[in-house]
Amino acid sequence: MSGWDPRAPRSPRDGGGSGRGPQPRGPRPRPTGDAARGGSPIRGGAAASTGGARRGRAGRRGAKRPAPPLSEAPTEQIPAVGRGGGAAPSARGRSGGGRANRTRGRRRNVRVLAVVGVMLLPFVIGIGWFAYQLRPGSDGPSVIVTIKEGMGTSDIAEVLARKGVIGSGLAFKLWSTMSGGGPYQPGCHTLHEGLGVRGAANRLGNQGGELIRGKCVLPTEQADLELFLRPGLTLNQIAAQIEEQLPGHTAAEFLTVANSGTIRSKYQPPEITSLEGLLFPDTYLIGPNWTDEQIVQRLLDRFDEIADRVNLANVQGITPYQAVVAASLIQTEAKVNDEAPLVSAVIRNRLAQGMQLQIDSTLCYAKGGCPPVPTDADKQIASPYNTYQISGLPPTPISSVTEVSLRAAVAPASVPYLFYVIADAEGRHVFATTLDEHNRNVAAAREKGLL
Repeated sequence: MSGWDPRAPRSPRDGGGSGRGPQPRGPRPRPTGDAARGGSPIRGGAAASTGGARRGRAGRRGAKRPAPPLSEAPTEQIPAVGRGGGAAPSARGRSGGGRANRTRGRRRNVRVLAVVGVMLLPFVIGIGWFAYQLRPGSDGPSVIVTIKEGMGTSDIAEVLARKGVIGSGLAFKLWSTMSGGGPYQPGCHTLHEGLGVRGAANRLGNQGGELIRGKCVLPTEQADLELFLRPGLTLNQIAAQIEEQLPGHTAAEFLTVANSGTIRSKYQPPEITSLEGLLFPDTYLIGPNWTDEQIVQRLLDRFDEIADRVNLANVQGITPYQAVVAASLIQTEAKVNDEAPLVSAVIRNRLAQGMQLQIDSTLCYAKGGCPPVPTDADKQIASPYNTYQISGLPPTPISSVTEVSLRAAVAPASVPYLFYVIADAEGRHVFATTLDEHNRNVAAAREKGLL
């Protein structure tokens, strides 16, 4: 054992008390009160002088304290035992485990949200795309969209997308279904590029107008000036009606426009400048400020519309324009509609056999009109319209034509007739295949006073 006794008084060298000789051995009193706080002890040993106490405190602060004996060595803290014999978790352990659980929970929530987000992303994109298609775009150039009778929503959507009015035909169809839009009004509509799906649907719900020389004229812009043109009129006769029925217009100015070649039908050959036979007979509403060009274009557009309807472009055996010429002959010869295909068959059969047509109405055109009815002397008129002198068809139509006559020219009856002559006062005809049969029919007509 060491010879050091903690109970022995320390010498003055060690910062002890009064410096007296050895003190009795015994337990060293534990300082209390001011002594414990570094002041003078009040009990448990001899009092030290003030200077000694100060030196003692300074010595204790500066001197290295020897190691305590084994009896006072610090002991290692033994961990507490938890239930079941294991070590009880410390506060730090419990806190660390909670943070780990919370971290794992947050990660699991993030993964769930990510999966849900991926599932919803196509729907969000689709809704955003559809909303974008509904919004109006830039106010682009004006576009005229024409809706024809019988066009469905899909057809209209295709036209709108092709002309740049909308960005997607699919969005237009979806919006029409969702909003209950349609059927949309036929006619022309003035829209603009980038109008958007919703704007286009709203505008197409309004009443359509008429396309006149590239301009869409709405019903509210049309005046109540009525122009009536009966079937079978020549171009000169139409010009006279324009002057008579429309104030401010003259026949001469109208004919100048109609014969200029600047306004044309799509069925008009390049070498033909006259619009004879290409202005459709009908009743029209004409604005008070319309020009002759607008009027001519309106009548011409109507003819092209009817020609498309009867499939004029696909006529067999003759050209589309020759079919119009034949239709004008049918128009002036057939007095009842059911005879139009028969008269057409006579024209086609005679052309096929190289026979002259010998149609009296061409004489009327050649001499400037009838009555009086043509005479044998008129058959000698030198004119490209005199079918008693020329072979084939006249160079142009000789009158305006109706849909019935135009359809008959495209599809003649399948009969062998080569002749016809008037049979009664109502204007009906009797038809024949041979000349002998025809001569008998002519004699019968004379007996009735029809010739």
